[in-house]
Amino acid sequence: MTTRLAVDEQNELKEISVPEMPQQPGMLKFATKIFSVILHPLFIPVYVVWFLLYVQPYFYAGFTNWDKSKILISATLMYTFFPLVTVGLLKALKFIDSIFLKTQRDRIIPYVVCGIWYFWMWYVWRNLPEIPSIQVKFGFAVFLASSIGLITNTYMKVSMHALAAGVLMTFIFTLSFAGALDSGIYLTIAILIAGLSCTSRLIASDHSQKEIYTGLFIGIISQLISTWLA
Repeated sequence: MTTRLAVDEQNELKEISVPEMPQQPGMLKFATKIFSVILHPLFIPVYVVWFLLYVQPYFYAGFTNWDKSKILISATLMYTFFPLVTVGLLKALKFIDSIFLKTQRDRIIPYVVCGIWYFWMWYVWRNLPEIPSIQVKFGFAVFLASSIGLITNTYMKVSMHALAAGVLMTFIFTLSFAGALDSGIYLTIAILIAGLSCTSRLIASDHSQKEIYTGLFIGIISQLISTWLA
């Protein structure tokens, strides 16, 4: 959204919000809402863990199906279930106005609490020798992106979807450049996911282009820092 000055019905000069994107057809807006749900930032880390466990199985060669399931379940609990429960409780206790976190104020506590879950997941993985280092680095990138997102939230309502898309896309790039992927198709899919996620939020929400690009940039930088330092 952008703002501009306009005269209202009482001939008073006021600042109003104007969408940056023109009005879109109803079906397109519906599709973007579906993509926003499927590519929600609470689901992206679980998709990545599932990818490492089952699509590129040599990262977990020798693991039984039950061992893989336990890793996926723990990731789902920390990255999806507990954050969802947290937001639900915050709404029930009236600490936030909406579960959709439409304002910067609503996002402060969820950022802090989810950061705790993300830190704990990374810390656990870091101390388990059987977890691949690339997954540990990804876990740290998720925590780092959330932390930087919290700080940036002071100045703007940065897109959480774009944060997650930036981490995901850069993670796949780092795997590719390290020679850990068998096919360039995954790079194409990662770029497509990032494009769909960011475009969907631009159309279906009140995010500005600046908030979308900032979120994407933070996600990219977080994964790069994690790859180099973690």
